[in-house]
Amino acid sequence: MKKRALAVLAYVLPTFPLGYFWHLATFSDHYRSLNVYRDDIFVPLGVASMFVQGVVWAILYERLFAGETILKGGLKFAMLACPLAWSFMVLAVSAKHHMSSVSGYVVIESAFVFVQYAVVSPLIAAVYARSS
Repeated sequence: MKKRALAVLAYVLPTFPLGYFWHLATFSDHYRSLNVYRDDIFVPLGVASMFVQGVVWAILYERLFAGETILKGGLKFAMLACPLAWSFMVLAVSAKHHMSSVSGYVVIESAFVFVQYAVVSPLIAAVYARSS
């Protein structure tokens, strides 16, 4: 249970600041020009979403890749999680929401997903890596 909690934190702790600064600070003008987000973003729902994702990813990692090295486990996890996350964070949003440029959204949000999983995958892998 302790490892699972650490894995959830390994997902949430970097994802929140990365997501916040990426979407609401660093690239906020770009997202504003895409007209994809509401003006009254409700951050607690985003944080709740991150915790749900973190729990699911921790359970999946534990069952599929526990005991792998950080590099091998992190790569395996990223190859599973990143395309899945990309499908619901980029493709599904692009399909359902009004925006000024679908391709503009796909490019910027795809970059975010790649960076996010490049950061969190080795951190989750480190929690479950085999002891030497």
